[in-house]
Amino acid sequence: MELKLYNTLGRELQVFSPVKNGEAGFYGCGPTVYNYAHIGNLRAYVTHDVLCRTLRRAGYKVTHVMNITDVGHLSGDGDGGDDKMVKSAEERGKSVLEVAAFFTKAFFNDTQRLNIIRPDVVCKATEHISEMIELIKKIEANGFTYEAGGNLYFDISKFPSYGDLASLRLDSLKTGARTELDVNKRNGADFVLWFTKSKFENQALTWDSPWGRGYPGWHIECSAMSIKYLGERFDVHAGGIDHIQIHHTNEIAQSEAATGKSPWVKYWIHNEFLVLDKGKMSKSTGGFITLQNLMDAGYEALDYRYFLLGGHYRSQLQFSYESLDGARNSRRSLAKELAAISGKAASLPQEGEEARGKALEYLASFDKALEDDINTPRALSALRMLVKDSSVDPRDALAAVFSMDAVLGLGLRGVCERALKENANTATPVERAEIDALIASRAEAKKNKDFKKADAIRDGLKARGIILEDTPQGAVWKKA
Repeated sequence: MELKLYNTLGRELQVFSPVKNGEAGFYGCGPTVYNYAHIGNLRAYVTHDVLCRTLRRAGYKVTHVMNITDVGHLSGDGDGGDDKMVKSAEERGKSVLEVAAFFTKAFFNDTQRLNIIRPDVVCKATEHISEMIELIKKIEANGFTYEAGGNLYFDISKFPSYGDLASLRLDSLKTGARTELDVNKRNGADFVLWFTKSKFENQALTWDSPWGRGYPGWHIECSAMSIKYLGERFDVHAGGIDHIQIHHTNEIAQSEAATGKSPWVKYWIHNEFLVLDKGKMSKSTGGFITLQNLMDAGYEALDYRYFLLGGHYRSQLQFSYESLDGARNSRRSLAKELAAISGKAASLPQEGEEARGKALEYLASFDKALEDDINTPRALSALRMLVKDSSVDPRDALAAVFSMDAVLGLGLRGVCERALKENANTATPVERAEIDALIASRAEAKKNKDFKKADAIRDGLKARGIILEDTPQGAVWKKA
């Protein structure tokens, strides 16, 4: 595969070429665990999952790192507002760490239900304070900081390429233009590397540091942890488009200021928002929808995953229950078609068994869709066309389906296993062989326009309690 990704840094499609041959280091911004993830948040993690699966399909050994933010994230990404974790803890009458533990568990419960592969490294901010302090010391030693009002700030005027990711002009970033006015800042776009108690007198979690007892800014955690686990240069950093202008821009500045290496990250991947009729979903405005809300309404988690795959990750996706109904119906139809193919194959391909013949044409179309900036709508189309093509050998079709699903993550092998198990429980091997022979005779009769014979076979089976259903892949049967 020649994978091409849209790189926000440069605003163009670029051929993926990793820092280390055959390997791919990937960092995806994780959740701030002060509340449940809403379905808009979860779009990012499905995107990250599909990206990792695609890189593995392309032959790369992937190391996927994700942070858990349990300290330092203020309600305003540019150092303004309240600490999200502290505010949530106060509202719930719990400690910050109790809140973090509860919502971290809830988050991974959601990702498991969505069939998202757990990252290779999951790192909590509170467990990497020493790494943050050491990175800040390097930034300071290299002349990019100043102290004011008890806090340590990054001076963006010392970093000429600041804003390249977001296409911001350094000379246009005036004091107060992006954040609430902070009288300690020399420039409104400067950002805090380390807060002392001067910001919040009663901050729940604080640590000793060379700049006083306090806690880290939100942005420094991602730099410190990604560098620890992936090195001073790595391949892919991903997150939502809302991270571009401040969070990711600040990460680049502080990381390259500390290491002197540029580019710190080669490819920046950003997913668009999931939107409702009223606009972007947000926890701050209340009324957000969780995955559990969808499941309580009668949907399965993989219905939502299928819905997300139907939109390209760089396009806004309009959510409605009507559109989710459409995804559920399509997924049910797919399961029905796969059950028919499984019945014809009689047994499933082994793990790693390769498709042959005409199925390879559909696999080629699938891979071509992935190569084009991970175009999941086109990839889904290749899958649907494959299962509807009755001329493809059933076993080859299933081998191709399972290969595709290694990226799509829809649990399709399980669908086929359940279908075979249901049929296996209704007949002995001898009965199955006899029924399959009668179905083949009926198909031949219909081909020869001998509908009287075809009807007689169907009626005879019905009298024995065997119900036939004609599908695009041929007739399938079950006991009444």
